[in-house]
Amino acid sequence: MEPEARFTAIGAVLLLLLAALAAATVWLTRSGPRSEYRYYTIYFERQSLQGLQVGGDVEMRGVQVGRVEDFSISRDNINRVQVTIRTDARTPVSTNTAAVVGRKILTGLARVDLVTPAPPGPELVDVPRGERHPVIAEGHSDLEQIADVANRLAVSGTSVLDSVDDLLSEKNRAALVETLASVRSMADSIRKTADAAEATAIQASATLREVSRAAEATSSQTSITLRDFSRAAAALERAADTSANELRATAQEVRSSAEVIARTADRLDDPRAAIFGPSPAQLGPGEKLK
Repeated sequence: MEPEARFTAIGAVLLLLLAALAAATVWLTRSGPRSEYRYYTIYFERQSLQGLQVGGDVEMRGVQVGRVEDFSISRDNINRVQVTIRTDARTPVSTNTAAVVGRKILTGLARVDLVTPAPPGPELVDVPRGERHPVIAEGHSDLEQIADVANRLAVSGTSVLDSVDDLLSEKNRAALVETLASVRSMADSIRKTADAAEATAIQASATLREVSRAAEATSSQTSITLRDFSRAAAALERAADTSANELRATAQEVRSSAEVIARTADRLDDPRAAIFGPSPAQLGPGEKLK
């Protein structure tokens, strides 16, 4: 019996030591400043969680701050996935922090990124009713936006291909060929019209040069003629002045001769005046008795 009692005592001591070790471990985990964790819940509905695993990374600004603890799909809404994460207690999770899904390019493994826009809001500590942990809102992933754009481009490309198929139907091809022929004919007509217009412009330019030369010659001849007319007019004017002066001199001489003849006739009518000379009344202007 003594060996059994001794083994029982040893086993009890070992159990006490293990229990103490476990209690110390739990106490150190919960009381150590670097070993404190905080738990949050995220509901993903819009983003794909392909590649997300338990133990996956939780990052903020590219720094690993926690890990994925658990996830489950809602029975009522299969598009809604509940993800539980654990972060370091020093991680600044705010009320305006959002969670997005990121993926590593080489491995394809998904991670949860915590994004907090500036300025950060108050610390997220409130636990909603019916939840075990504070809830971080779902954000908008760049990959999701790229996928949406790609889907829209695919839909648009399909529509474009359908439109191209309609455009390249037999009827439309015939109409297109006819339109191209009409455009080619119109282009030829425009080219011919342009050539004719160019030829007309060249001919008109030559005609204008001829008219300009003729006008210059006519102008020169007209200038010469006008100068000749001017010289002739000046000569006529001088001749007229000379003739007028000569006529005035001749008239004065005729007038003087007439006066002399008149006085002579008066003297012949009076014999006394002819013998003894004219009387004072018969004297002309400026004449005196001798």
